[in-house]
Amino acid sequence: MPSLSYQRQSTPLAARQQRVLPGFGISLGVSLLFFSLILLLPASGLIMQTSQMSWQEYWFAITDPRIVASYKVTAGAALIASLLNGVIGLLFAWVLVRYDFAGKRLVDALVDLPFALPTAVAGVTLATLYADNGWIGSVLANFGIQVAYTPLGIVIAMMFTSLPFVVRTVQPVLEEISQEEEEAGTVLGASDAAVFWRIILPTIKPALLVGVALSFTRSLGEFGAVIFIAGNMPYVSEITSLMIFVRLQEFDFPAASAIASVILMASLSLLFAINLWQGRYLKRIHGR
Repeated sequence: MPSLSYQRQSTPLAARQQRVLPGFGISLGVSLLFFSLILLLPASGLIMQTSQMSWQEYWFAITDPRIVASYKVTAGAALIASLLNGVIGLLFAWVLVRYDFAGKRLVDALVDLPFALPTAVAGVTLATLYADNGWIGSVLANFGIQVAYTPLGIVIAMMFTSLPFVVRTVQPVLEEISQEEEEAGTVLGASDAAVFWRIILPTIKPALLVGVALSFTRSLGEFGAVIFIAGNMPYVSEITSLMIFVRLQEFDFPAASAIASVILMASLSLLFAINLWQGRYLKRIHGR
């Protein structure tokens, strides 16, 4: 009988906890309203602009040789930056989770600096630091390495702006990993590398891939941090965001929307594929 009375008391409590915020209808309506204003409305404007073009005009706008070259520069730099962020972000998250050191909270807060810092300010700062007469660029110049105003500078800028996506997606997963499993593997004679590849990596792999994908998609649309350090040389260091800006400066809004639609479709396709894979992966894991 005590258990039944406890169950009767706990059920209304759980229901009240679900209704702390307004009811389902109001919450869903407000969420969809803001979702529409922030995401769907701009996307609809993009579609309306491109709908003014014929298929031939649309194809000509997105396949111009200079635009195609910007696709290659942007996608290539974003891929390199996201892969490097996958390694560096994992190490960063590992240090923040597994070690205690002086200034840990400060370092943890600095991870989010790219979110708070205006991208234009980041671009100017990176260009100043990595120029041939800058603090870092002057040292690299002694070894014949030029960063500013080259595709390498684009990679550096993209890494700076998108690194937090990897760290913040991997960090909470690492915090939830039980160290008892690692200790059990070590007791059974597994090396540190085997423990990482067979115990730790399978657990964090979904979060790591999502972080890398977010880093890639963020880099595809980066503008402010890149244009100041890229050099913006046609067919060499022009990014797609810059080409969109150029078309807007020319008041060619349909062409700008057409180019933007390519980046939008690429980003959405990647995010959809990652979410689909993650859902199947988690389903397979729980099915076991």
